[in-house]
Amino acid sequence: MEIPAGEFKARCLQLMDEVEETGREVVITKRGRPVARLVPMAESAARDVFGCMRGTVTVVGDIVAPLEEQWEADQ
Repeated sequence: MEIPAGEFKARCLQLMDEVEETGREVVITKRGRPVARLVPMAESAARDVFGCMRGTVTVVGDIVAPLEEQWEADQ
């Protein structure tokens, strides 16, 4: 589906809903030339932020035990 930029501006939210529901892309034109595409998001592209860093940190040593050395700030 092609749509002029002026009409896209007026119907933007409605077109976004249509693209989400139908999965069809919309080509936005300016003076008859294609300038942008509105496409549905791929399911794999929408990642959950919780747990996305799982497996990227390595714990070395005991992170709960008190420090063996005194810091100047402790005095």
